[in-house]
Amino acid sequence: MTALAANSLVVRRGGATLIDDVSLSLGPQGSVAVIGPNGAGKSTLLRTLAGIDAPTAGQVRLGGRDLGALASAERARAIGFLPQTFEPHWDLSVGDLLELGAARAGALPAGAIDRAKRAFELAGLEKRRWSTLSGGERARVLLATVLVVDPPVLIADEPSAALDIRHRLETIRTLAARGRGQVGDGRLSVVVVHDLDLAFRFFERIVLLAKGRLVADEPADRLIHDPRLDEVFGIRFERLKVGERWMLTPSPNLSP
Repeated sequence: MTALAANSLVVRRGGATLIDDVSLSLGPQGSVAVIGPNGAGKSTLLRTLAGIDAPTAGQVRLGGRDLGALASAERARAIGFLPQTFEPHWDLSVGDLLELGAARAGALPAGAIDRAKRAFELAGLEKRRWSTLSGGERARVLLATVLVVDPPVLIADEPSAALDIRHRLETIRTLAARGRGQVGDGRLSVVVVHDLDLAFRFFERIVLLAKGRLVADEPADRLIHDPRLDEVFGIRFERLKVGERWMLTPSPNLSP
């Protein structure tokens, strides 16, 4: 069971404070959406939680151990990271990328790569080079290379940005569902989501950032009614209930 925790994180770059005293406790299972306006520090927080970047101060702990002290191979097996953008050093084929992704786990169950191809509709693309893929195809390949290992922790920085509407919806649903235990045995999914309706529709827990600080960390069904949501985004939302879920829409009176 792998829990992830951030303790008093501070990240400074070039004199600017990108993350300012953020603490989070994330259990071994759950679906967590990270939201906030542009420049809130969402990508920086995720890169720090994944061990890609080191904090200026504070600590990230994985299963009670200092993430920075773990060997890179152990960290790679435990945490899958989906960046906003990705460009391999070599123009590899889809098949090669899947094999490299699978190699992080050492030994995979039989058929794991084939299941990943089916899940992300990659059949027939195995010999295609990265440079020949569309934005949506690249996004699906990247998802497959990370999820073929089925890591205990998945950290994803807006993984659906390059996808069409159908694949965007399916991707967000899949990532959230694996954190709720609806896929496999349940894992921890921490995902930057720019579409607020998708965040509140699919994720159990919402982390709201603004200017590098943690504004709120609440269950989705509680935070959606919180006026801090309007204040952070600088707009007044109307809350509309559609069936069992809520939707946010800008009010004609836009000021919060």
